Amino acid sequence: MSQSSNRMTMARQFPCGIIRREALWQMGGGFAGVALTSLLEGDDFFNRVGHASETSVGSPLAPKPSHFPTNVKSVIFLLMNGGPSQVDTFDYKPELEKYAGKSLPEDKKYINSGGRAVGLLTPAARKFRPGGDCGLLISDFFPNVRKHADKLAVIRSCHTDTHAHGSALVQINTGKPIIGRPSLGSWAAFGLGSENQNLPGYVVMLDKRGGPIGGQPNWSSGFMPASYQGTLFRPVGNPILDLQSAQPVDRLVQREQLDFLAQLNEKHLKQRPGGAELAARAASYELAYRMQAEAPEAVDVSRETVKTIAAYGADKERTAEFGRNCLIARRLVERGVRFVQLYSGGGHLEQTWDAHESVEKNHGQHAGETDQPIAALLEDLQQRGMLDSTLVVWGGEFGRMPFSEGVNKPGRNHNPYGFSMWMAGGGVKGGVSYGATDEIGFAAVENKVHVHDIHATILHLMGMDHTRLTYFHQGRDERLTDVYGNVIKEILA
Repeated sequence: MSQSSNRMTMARQFPCGIIRREALWQMGGGFAGVALTSLLEGDDFFNRVGHASETSVGSPLAPKPSHFPTNVKSVIFLLMNGGPSQVDTFDYKPELEKYAGKSLPEDKKYINSGGRAVGLLTPAARKFRPGGDCGLLISDFFPNVRKHADKLAVIRSCHTDTHAHGSALVQINTGKPIIGRPSLGSWAAFGLGSENQNLPGYVVMLDKRGGPIGGQPNWSSGFMPASYQGTLFRPVGNPILDLQSAQPVDRLVQREQLDFLAQLNEKHLKQRPGGAELAARAASYELAYRMQAEAPEAVDVSRETVKTIAAYGADKERTAEFGRNCLIARRLVERGVRFVQLYSGGGHLEQTWDAHESVEKNHGQHAGETDQPIAALLEDLQQRGMLDSTLVVWGGEFGRMPFSEGVNKPGRNHNPYGFSMWMAGGGVKGGVSYGATDEIGFAAVENKVHVHDIHATILHLMGMDHTRLTYFHQGRDERLTDVYGNVIKEILA
């Protein structure tokens, strides 16, 4: 029988038109696939990926289980907009005193100064002193925070990928120095939902002087549904504008209107799957309705005792704004909000921690506004038994250079090569430091920590594996840490 007639015979035997060898290969591959699926299921492979619902008008912020057990329920991220100087705050460098007034060493002259003047090595603007039983050296810019040194895990070897405020702020918030990606708070809300369905899962409070350079992309949900983006609370006055209707509306009538609208939206979505924007908007209507009942009480600091308000410095002009915001942050996480981010510094240059002109003047102002409130927040969380369940993170988008910005200039330029951050609270060892910069505080050289490592560690402390927390977008499983990131295990309790 010819080869062509043999194929015709096989085609009659297998109506789909495949030959015997192809049929046997496909059956064998199918059986192997069944076995592989069973093995992968046993390894929990199919639970490693999370996908947000884009076609339901139900709550996308419903509580979700973590990847593994953890005590941490919430995060408060204190972001010092502008870039605080590590060598003037949490990274003491005695060599700067020894070589004060001298030029940068030859092996450091390759640096990119961002087009700004390179001056002389300059010692810390204020003295460093040991804090707590651990003896961590902390600057006189933070005398109140220093009292809580035994709670802090100071990371002195952070580095990032860009000199510019806009891109560096986006990176510290989203993992990459480009806009359009979900922020850290959005990933937290997506992965875990929120314990309180009457409040947003992710809240952002800016500085009254303005927002960070880049604006909304810093708290955006990026390619995720809008339900996971940060909800802005005002830093002064009523934190939530337009929450109540302009005209009195009966709650029962309002509920009936929303129920009817939900029915129409659900019908529309069933006919047109994938309507993420509509689903997110419908969820926002429901959240706004529930917030009308609970949010006013949650942000009403007048319900706190006079002693508590004074402890945060919310009764003094200098510390009133940040103190009030720290107090609101505590009240929000107390009520189940998953992620709260507070900004210190707004606008540009000296209105932020961007100390080009004078470290003493600039940091004296901004540290003076935040030192007491931050210390009070740590103390308050501990007294209420909430520090174990709340992770507090402090840091900026980068640090500052160990040399002055020009000869006889008291300011410092941006430094992405080495800077400090700290964590305190849930799951973190207290009274420790990790990593190191070189002898003058210029670049991270020991146990270097990238922004991806910071994010991986925060997610880990919240009970999430950063390699498993993914969102399918444009044919790829995206994650906050891209293909990088290592958990800083040495600072874990």
